[in-house]
This record gives sequence, structure tokens and C-alpha cells, in this order.
Amino acid sequence: MTSAVVVGSGPNGLAAAVRLAQEGISVRVLEAEPSIGGGSRSSAATLPGLVHDECSAFHPMALASPFLSSLGLERHGLRWRWPEIELAHPLDGGRAALLYRDLAETASGLGAGGRAWAATVGSTAQRFAELVPDLLGPVLHVPRRPVAFARFGGLAALPASALTRHWKDEQASALFAGIAAHAFTRLDAPFSSAVGLVLGAAGHAVGWPVAEGGSQRIADALVARLAELGGRVETGVRVERVEDAGPADLLLLCVAPRAAARILAGRLPGAVARSYARYRHGPAAFKVDYAIEGDVPWAAADVRRAGTVHLGGTFEEISRSEEQAVQGRMPANPFVLVGQQFVADPLRSSGGLNPLWAYAHVPNGYAGDATEAVTAQIERFAPGFRGRIRAVSARTVAQAEAHNANCVGGDVAGGANTPSQLVFRPRAAADPYATGVPGVFLCSASTPPGGGTHGMAGFHAAERALAHLRR
Repeated sequence: MTSAVVVGSGPNGLAAAVRLAQEGISVRVLEAEPSIGGGSRSSAATLPGLVHDECSAFHPMALASPFLSSLGLERHGLRWRWPEIELAHPLDGGRAALLYRDLAETASGLGAGGRAWAATVGSTAQRFAELVPDLLGPVLHVPRRPVAFARFGGLAALPASALTRHWKDEQASALFAGIAAHAFTRLDAPFSSAVGLVLGAAGHAVGWPVAEGGSQRIADALVARLAELGGRVETGVRVERVEDAGPADLLLLCVAPRAAARILAGRLPGAVARSYARYRHGPAAFKVDYAIEGDVPWAAADVRRAGTVHLGGTFEEISRSEEQAVQGRMPANPFVLVGQQFVADPLRSSGGLNPLWAYAHVPNGYAGDATEAVTAQIERFAPGFRGRIRAVSARTVAQAEAHNANCVGGDVAGGANTPSQLVFRPRAAADPYATGVPGVFLCSASTPPGGGTHGMAGFHAAERALAHLRR
């Protein structure tokens, strides 16, 4: 019987394992940590009874994922929950830009910028279903919908600063800046509009839901599906070299490129080894979890109904802070993402206390403590927030990497989203998943389509592995 070993139990590793098991292959998943899930783990980070997501929190791309959505994970306990407002972006003076699932309602609330929003993010949302297979596929491919993809590509190639230059509305521009900042890159760089367009459009097309009971439920459902197909997961098994994985016909590595180079030392072709060594990682996420009494006292009352909140002020402020993080300087007022998952999923709360999820964009490898900077940004737009805090748990950049080795230097995106690495990730090759070692493939977020809980990097790597077997 053909056998495979997958190293890493994040969504991509588990997706790869499931895809291989669907073809009757005997699959073992090896996870170095005591718990499964990689970036989709959840825990009681602050107080007993409260559920905090450890990394990924909102999952528009999991819903959009052609592979994950085909697996019937609802049979294994996965339930999606949506907030009333998908995303809020507060501004000083008690104002806020709001992203609703309904495009017309969103555009109406953006005033003078509503028409520009509808023409860019809105037009992408209207074609989202036909674009998704291309958006979540390898970058170098023949588009299934070439006309629609070309229209999207023309907008996506623009710097976010250029796309929003003539929007003539502070709220619309700020809302887009916050979404584009999910790419952890400069907003004046080419292609910095891409993530903003995709995630903004997804907010209208499928929403920004949470997994009921925590993001851990996504990994649990994938493991249940794998077990149904005869596969298994072993935790506490760290793979430092090929021999640690044991004998197998296929080896799929859900690891960062430099880790793959260490595991495959002495086996990689020289050019591949050099490419993996040169692979760049982007800014880090400094994670802070709070246990709060009641909700957050946002100055703009509507923000209390939003699942995700972006904090950073105007487009110009966010652009400046992202530039500083990319350059290795700690921003005085970093861009902060806040997750109010409890708004959509009350099961995460207990005894009048709610879990609040947050992280700030900081330089890769940042050695300081950004807890106060995160708290101050929340307090800026929610005066009185400090008085609601009952417990705090912070995870430094070094602790984040120790907890998940794929977060190199605290990078949760799988690599720097520079223009070159957006196109050639993790190296310039027709097959980005192939390592050059027969039967061994890379399937982490460092391969296309990049970061996000969608499992598509794992799926595509598994397809390449299956093609290898057929030769």
C-alpha cells in the first residue's frame, strides 16, 4: 500500500493528508507540538471558561476554499457563526467605517467613498465565486475565467495608496487600508491592493465568520475526516531530518522553507537550497488576549456589533505604521487587529466575562513588549476599556515562534508579501511545491496561495504528489 507522511498539523498539512487519504494512501501526520492545529488552535489563554483563538480567528477563506468546502466538515462538528457587522474601522471623534455583508448597505454608509468602494471591492465581490479557483490556485497558471481574472489583476497590481488616491472619503480609504494591512506589507508597494480586494470582497460574498467554539474546531473536523479515511495524527513528534519521518513513498512538509532545507540537508539540489535560504519573512504579530467584563466601550456604538475591528486611524497613519514595521522599526502607534468573536459566538464567554483577541503588527523578531501599545490603541477608540480588563495574556514574538515554528520571527503569514514573493513563492519555479527531491513536497503557507485558513496550499501540494505517483 502506498504510504505518505505529512509533517505539521496546521490546516494545510491536514488538507494535504485528507486529499492523499481520499486516494487510498496510508497517511500519517506528525506534529511536533502536544496539540494539533498549528495556526488554528484555541485555548483558555486568560481565565478558565473563556475560549481564545491562538492565531487565526476569522475565516472568510475557509468558507470560500474549494477543497475545505467540499469535505462536509459540518458532519464532524464544524459550525460557522457570523456577526451582525463583519468588520468595523473606528476613527477619532466617535466615527467608524462599517463593512456589512450587504454591499449596498456598506457603500451607503461610506458616503462619498461608497461609489469607489462599489466599483473596486464591490465589483470583485460580484465576481468572487468565479474568481476563487484562480485566487486560491498557484500564481503561475492559466486562469479559468481569464476576463474576470484580468479585471481583478489590473486592480490588484496597484499599490493600495494608488487605488484609494481619488476616493475622496477618509472612512472608505481607512477601511480599505485596514483590510490591505492583513498582507503585512507597505501600502505603497505594487500588489498591496490584492489582499484588500480579496478579503474585502470575501466580506460581502461569504462574510467573515468564526468557528463556533473556537478555530480549533476546524482542525478537529479535519482530523475527524482524516480518521474516517483511515489516516492518523501523532503529536509530540519533531522531525529534524528526513529519517525522523520514517519510511514513506511520499513526504509532504508543512514547514517554512528554511526548516525544509534543514530537514532535507544534503539531499536538496543546490539551487533549491539557496532559494530556501534566501526566503524572506515579513513583520510579526504581537498577540494579546484579554478577559473583559461586558463588552468593549467603543466610542462609535456600532462597533460593538462587529466581529473584527481594525485599529490604526486614517489610511496615512496605517501606511506609516506598516512601513515602519517592514523597515524593522517599532511603530509608536502600531496597526492593531481586534477580534470580538464572542459577538457571533457566545459559547466562548463565561460568567459575564468575554474573551477579546488582539494583535499588533511589529517588526520581525521584535524583542520588546507591545502589550501597552495594543491596549493604548484600543483605549484610543474605546475610552474606559482599561477599566473592563480582568486578565491579560501576552505572547511575545519569540514565544510565538516557539509555539509554532512556522511563525519565523513572529511572521504569521508564511513569508514576506513582497511583489517578488507574491509571484514566486517560495522560489522561482514552474512547480513551487516540488523540492527537487523525488517524492518530497512543500505544502505550507510559504507556497501558493499563501497565508490563510483555506488548506489550498496543502491541497495543491497533494495534487502534485499524486501526479508524481502516476508517472
